[in-house]
Amino acid sequence: MIEDNIISMAQLAKANGIKVIFCSVLPVFDYPWKLGIKPAEKIIALNKLLKKYARKNKVIYLDFFAAMVDERNGLKDALTFDGVHPNLAGYKLMSHLQQTLSEKLLEKNNFLHG
Repeated sequence: MIEDNIISMAQLAKANGIKVIFCSVLPVFDYPWKLGIKPAEKIIALNKLLKKYARKNKVIYLDFFAAMVDERNGLKDALTFDGVHPNLAGYKLMSHLQQTLSEKLLEKNNFLHG
């Protein structure tokens, strides 16, 4: 259902001339408030589906997951305060990745110079 909703939003945006960028879902090993539901496996599967859709439909895919994942398929300890949400270091890394992508897109598409 999540995948269908995201794809619907992407299709609607594209139909209205809006450039679409998918960002991966961040890694989570387990939710402290609901232990044992094993979100890591579901997140990996969803990210694979989003990446595949992006490749097939010429949508940009920004992979936060790969840069932030630890050996358990959770968020690296240095990037989170609860294993789920990024801390300042996590947001700084995400900002850097987004900024790098934005700069590449500006250069590639020459947005600055018409």
